[in-house]
Amino acid sequence: MPSFMRPLLLALSLLVSACVTVPSGGQGEGVPPPRRAPLILVSLDGFRADYLGRGRSPVLSALAASGVTADAMRPAFPSVTEPNHYTLVTGLYPDHHGIVYNVMEDPNLAPNGFFNHTDHRSIADERWWNAATPLWVGAERRGLRTAAMFWPGSDVAIHGVRPSLWKPYDGTVAPERRVDGVLEWLDLPEGQRPDFITLYFEQADEAGHAGGPDSMAVDEALGRIDGALGRLFDGLRRRNLFERVNLLIVSDHGMAATAAERVVFLDDLADPADVHVLTTGAVTELRALPGREAAVESRLLMPREHVACWRKADIPVALHYGANSRVPPFVCLAEPGWLVTSRRAMAEMQAKGRAFGAGAHGYDPADPAMAALFVAHGPAFRSGVRQPAFDNVELYSLLCRLLNVPPEPNDGQADRLLGILRTD
Repeated sequence: MPSFMRPLLLALSLLVSACVTVPSGGQGEGVPPPRRAPLILVSLDGFRADYLGRGRSPVLSALAASGVTADAMRPAFPSVTEPNHYTLVTGLYPDHHGIVYNVMEDPNLAPNGFFNHTDHRSIADERWWNAATPLWVGAERRGLRTAAMFWPGSDVAIHGVRPSLWKPYDGTVAPERRVDGVLEWLDLPEGQRPDFITLYFEQADEAGHAGGPDSMAVDEALGRIDGALGRLFDGLRRRNLFERVNLLIVSDHGMAATAAERVVFLDDLADPADVHVLTTGAVTELRALPGREAAVESRLLMPREHVACWRKADIPVALHYGANSRVPPFVCLAEPGWLVTSRRAMAEMQAKGRAFGAGAHGYDPADPAMAALFVAHGPAFRSGVRQPAFDNVELYSLLCRLLNVPPEPNDGQADRLLGILRTD
């Protein structure tokens, strides 16, 4: 784009942006640099670690080459959005922070006791989240200002605390407008400017579900995200902040290719009349109806191809899952690339002409298709470093160190990622 066109296009964007806008001028002129280097944590939902090598993300690839990248960041189980975003900012496995799945039940939380990540009313009850203390709460308590652009849980008053600045999730807000909102926060006067900012993009995840991880739809999503990151980095440069901020670009999980031919029918695992089913897909969670426990257990726990089912107490230790009361009595995990669904659900989907999803996640975090992205850049980080694969519970302690915030008790190792930090 010719440089003389940028101010004109930026001015036009102000007229059409209804949710997030850039302050007058959009360049950050006259805004003094902050006293401390801000920390910006960006989540690219569903961005599999190997997407970085597809040639669709030149801006992000350049950042990785000049900073730190990891072979993989292993998600927590189950490898889905809400649990892993909360793990990233608490350092706790879902079993310990309480957000055990995107959909869950808790009879102790009257009057509803039902959580669905797509329903804002159901997730707004802070009691779902209060088993842990996310980083923005700890930072606010230490006198830092934080800001969240759509990070899961950030619009809830967890322990009575929200970020100083936050936006409720709105998927209709374009990636570019989200970036503009972050830059607007960085243009605030000293004392109002945030020290810690989170930013969230879901486009890669949506494209992966619809078209599969190897699809043109994913390529297009990666390109658009890369453009938004370029917009962010250019905005930071205009404000003389790019070399001063610490940037972490991460994802919550990867994506596996699925197909209608790779399905295990729930009807073959248990009699539908005997169970209450909470979730199906890569992970299936259910409970037996009163009086049907023995019948369900004897049939469900039989060895089968392409899926393993366990009592919650018998879930493999490596998954760190099953102790929380919100985990139903029975959990089934499909082989990567396979899904569990019911014949009724399949028939309804076909009758409505809906396409079968071409991608899914939730599988064993050790599977390469679930590997998440990790890129870091800034004055705190070494340059040109390749970090071996690590579990995402390790990220929280690193974030706390960068903000000089004492970490809450967590499941990570405080020194696990020290090797990627500069020592001079």
